[in-house]
Amino acid sequence: MGTKLLKTLLAASLLSCSGLAQATIVEVTTNLGKFEINLYDESTPVTVQNFLNYVSSERYNGTVIHRSEPGFVIQGGGFAFEQQLPLKARPANPAIVNEPKWSNVRGTIAMAKLGGKPDSATNQWFINLANNSGGRPQLDIQNSGFTVFGQISSADMAVVDAIAALPRFNFTGIEGLPLRNYSNSDRDDNKPLVADNFVVIESMVVVDARVNTVAGLTLVPNTTPPPASNDSSGGSFGWFLLPLALLALRRRSC
Repeated sequence: MGTKLLKTLLAASLLSCSGLAQATIVEVTTNLGKFEINLYDESTPVTVQNFLNYVSSERYNGTVIHRSEPGFVIQGGGFAFEQQLPLKARPANPAIVNEPKWSNVRGTIAMAKLGGKPDSATNQWFINLANNSGGRPQLDIQNSGFTVFGQISSADMAVVDAIAALPRFNFTGIEGLPLRNYSNSDRDDNKPLVADNFVVIESMVVVDARVNTVAGLTLVPNTTPPPASNDSSGGSFGWFLLPLALLALRRRSC
């Protein structure tokens, strides 16, 4: 039996027990390749446990990357394609408390939430494609800061970048949707979308259940202390709300 399979079986056993498993590395398999997320379970425990609850219940399996902003973020976790648009929202657990301890730099994964509501994250997450901590859009302070709870290795970011490089399309109720094997002429001809056109999360599996796997990583602290939680402005860049609904972005991309 292979080492990876042994780790997977051990992790699955831990997750099925008390729900307190400190699993820290999750392998994400997409139809464009695989990447691993090293979770910050010791410093952002509420957010990591929330994420692992969705992983262990397999509720991320079959979801799609529903938003892509090249040079900024890709976002997923909340929707699935069920043979036709609109995308189908996946059930979400209750919202969790915000834990904005680490900076939104390239390669980190953070929780999406509603504008003006710091403690509104549920199942959606986004991966930072660039250093989004300050300047515009100030993700370390906007909306009391977006909770970074893990990171992807530099090597594995090649898969994430490949997703971000896909052409994006606008449909009723959603914009910036990354699609595979689809073109402007297909859209103009009203060619129906099929599952293979989407970037699909085929599975998420815990592959390392050790608590301290982040010990060898360089974690970047949140650049600026977040404003008080009663700051409902969402920052000066209100277009970046990462809502828990399909997004209507600012412009047509394709």
